[in-house]
Amino acid sequence: MESERQRARRPGGRSVRVRAMAHQAVTDPVGERGYGNFTVGDVAARTGVADTSIYRRWGTLETLLMDVAVTWLTTTSPIPDTGSLDGDLRTYAANVARDITGPDGLAVLRLVIALSTAGQQGLHARDAFLAERARQLQVMLDRAGDRGEHPPDGLEILDHVLAPMYIRILFGAGPLTTAYVGGLVDRLPAPSSVPRP
Repeated sequence: MESERQRARRPGGRSVRVRAMAHQAVTDPVGERGYGNFTVGDVAARTGVADTSIYRRWGTLETLLMDVAVTWLTTTSPIPDTGSLDGDLRTYAANVARDITGPDGLAVLRLVIALSTAGQQGLHARDAFLAERARQLQVMLDRAGDRGEHPPDGLEILDHVLAPMYIRILFGAGPLTTAYVGGLVDRLPAPSSVPRP
């Protein structure tokens, strides 16, 4: 009875460990071999569980991949609150640069792109990833508007700041230096002087 109470109080437990291991069992082969070159069986073997455990929890490989991509995004690139949009964007851009050059960053970006061609479930996974990125940007933009600043559109930030970083990493086109990332923020179009409604 006491051990059952202790298990109930223990945060996470086996389920959290299996989820983390399954996520790593996805990002490792994507980084090594690319998307489409592994199966649920491969993920299960790397995780140390039966295939049925993976299917029971996620249903399909695409659902697991979506969980990996969105979870990675929500646990990296925290939304800063520096007191100004310029400070927020510079900190956020630096965080994104750090995260996409980190151990799983390239694998997750490749995964999201590959999911775009993986049928309806893959498109749903890609859209969930983009929606979470848009949500993060909107939090900063809404705060800026509340402070009386005139923020740019979220798509402008995606086009001028995030997309160039993604391209550099995906195509090995150059490092994401501090100067480069700061320059992307500097080149954002000047916001309109008309306050948002």
